[in-house]
Amino acid sequence: MSDPEIPSESPLSEGGMRVAKSLVLVNTGNGKGKSTAAFGTALRALALDWPVAVVQFLKSGEWRVGEETMLRKLGAEWYAEGDGFTWDSENLDESAALAAAAWEKAKGLINDGRHRLVVLDEISYAMTWKWVDTTDVVATIVNRPETVSVILTGRDMAEEVITIADTVTEMKQIKHAFEQKIVAKKGIDY
Repeated sequence: MSDPEIPSESPLSEGGMRVAKSLVLVNTGNGKGKSTAAFGTALRALALDWPVAVVQFLKSGEWRVGEETMLRKLGAEWYAEGDGFTWDSENLDESAALAAAAWEKAKGLINDGRHRLVVLDEISYAMTWKWVDTTDVVATIVNRPETVSVILTGRDMAEEVITIADTVTEMKQIKHAFEQKIVAKKGIDY
């Protein structure tokens, strides 16, 4: 039985528009909201009964953020594979190994084709720090099963990823509470 949400073909309309079976989205930039936007899209996908998976590249399993709590309750698979604030790490080799393992998990989820949406939260850092091979990320995304959409988040997203993405949004910081010495607010920031 076919899923009515997955087009059987990509016909062109009179205006030259086509229907895509999946998309690649990038949320990047120095402003707040990259992950929040990705989780909002995950919420939208779950409302359509799509299988959704989230792989976090920096946050550890010890973090219990509101997005994780709610998205898990709604059926998302959630993998917090990092070791926290990596820039404070006492063992960067371990941090690199965790990022590499997170990528292998994410790559498996993408290639499996079971999920309609896979969120790669804060993957840009792992690529920037050479813990994850950007070429492998790009190849995996380009060759993904046709109904798997992928969202990648993080500052300084690799240009190669931006090139293959369908939609790229840059969050620009105008002002941030942290600059006013206000700590992260539960319910707003996490």
